[in-house]
Amino acid sequence: MSQRRACAVLCIDRSSVRYRRKRPDDAYIREAMKQVASERRRFGYRRIHVMLERQGIIM
Repeated sequence: MSQRRACAVLCIDRSSVRYRRKRPDDAYIREAMKQVASERRRFGYRRIHVMLERQGIIM
């Protein structure tokens, strides 16, 4: 059975079956954020953002 027919039978769009994530993987940024947050527990998201920019990580 073709993909087109299977999607028609299940009443779903073919584009949702072929969906690919467009965003790049940002696991290293999340790890850097966790590291800064664990070192500086009192820092909020703004200060963590500044610390990451100082390390050369642009978001």
